Amino acid sequence: MPLTSLTYTWVDSLKSVDPQIWNALVGSGSPFLEWEWLRTLELAGCLTPQLGWQPRHLLVHRGKHLVAAAPLYLKGHSYGEFVFDQAWADAAQRLRLRYYPKLLGATPFTPATGYRFLIHPSEDPDTLTAGMFDAIDSFCHKNQLLIASFLFIEPEERERFTRQDCLERITHNYQWTNNAYQCFDDFLNSFNANQRRNIRRERAALQQEGITFQAYSGKTIPAGMFNFMYDLYCDTCNKFMWGSQYLNRRFFKLLEECFAERTVFIAGQRNGDILGMAFNIRKQEQMFGRYWGCTEEVKFLHFSTCYYQPVETAIGLGVQVFDPGAGGQFKMRRGFAATENYSMHRIYHSRFAQALEEHLKLANRAELEQIVDLNNDLPLKAPIEQPIHLA
Repeated sequence: MPLTSLTYTWVDSLKSVDPQIWNALVGSGSPFLEWEWLRTLELAGCLTPQLGWQPRHLLVHRGKHLVAAAPLYLKGHSYGEFVFDQAWADAAQRLRLRYYPKLLGATPFTPATGYRFLIHPSEDPDTLTAGMFDAIDSFCHKNQLLIASFLFIEPEERERFTRQDCLERITHNYQWTNNAYQCFDDFLNSFNANQRRNIRRERAALQQEGITFQAYSGKTIPAGMFNFMYDLYCDTCNKFMWGSQYLNRRFFKLLEECFAERTVFIAGQRNGDILGMAFNIRKQEQMFGRYWGCTEEVKFLHFSTCYYQPVETAIGLGVQVFDPGAGGQFKMRRGFAATENYSMHRIYHSRFAQALEEHLKLANRAELEQIVDLNNDLPLKAPIEQPIHLA
């Protein structure tokens, strides 16, 4: 079928898109690209122009058939992205360039690797990617946008995006990898003796407090647990991350209706009462930590609820990679290695693009060197595979 049969359209919500057709494009990809997750954010009112998030999804049809799509947003600020570009916005202002609004390809409020253009397997991905970038370029020129950014790119997509003249930016987070562990003790044995004793001491302290842990997923999730998770989420945001409460109670309610099978709650309990709980999302061999909160401050409760217990659960479920969420170098003491993240940026002003390109050459090299240095300090018996330095 000739390429002229392809049509590119922009929509301001996923309301008109068939969920099954959209999810067929996602396939085994990130759960945060699935129709239910993105549409729930829209329905809950978490994504509105007033909040600085305006959906502008790109759809590609061949005849009547949806063959490709890209979740995209017009952004009036840089909050909720976790790839921090405020310094870029300041530089643009000094050049008397308007940085906002910008076009953003990402899953809102979700610092998890996996973003990509959704392309049907029967289509040529290089051809569709080039065509989608042409449509994005036209959109950005028409609306006089300075930048289109694509965050937490699926690593397999890096080369394809780079061929489209995108600038690459490297950052990092911390992830756990399952090295054929059969049980939690296998994981413990990967640590050096000192850290192995520390972890056992932390877990034993909670046992002495009478705290036990339980994982809940799908039909085993008790009634009201999503609602309770929202209360914990708000409390954590108020305590530690003021101004970062992006979600509302309706989001959690709607998620309970459509995403319970993907959800894994880890609850720390004493005498039947939940003291702390972590909200995780799982899909096939990957699990992602999203939010946590507690009703009582207990030493080591956070580490067990968000790291040790999810790892133990992940081993039992056959999960190969667990991404516990944003931030926290302390995760390394719990066996989570510094891991590269990639974002891609298309700049529509030659002088600004040249400045960023020179900056990123140095910044990316420094980032890779930092990742190596961090992982050299992991408290493990054997070194892990390190990223390759830029030439």
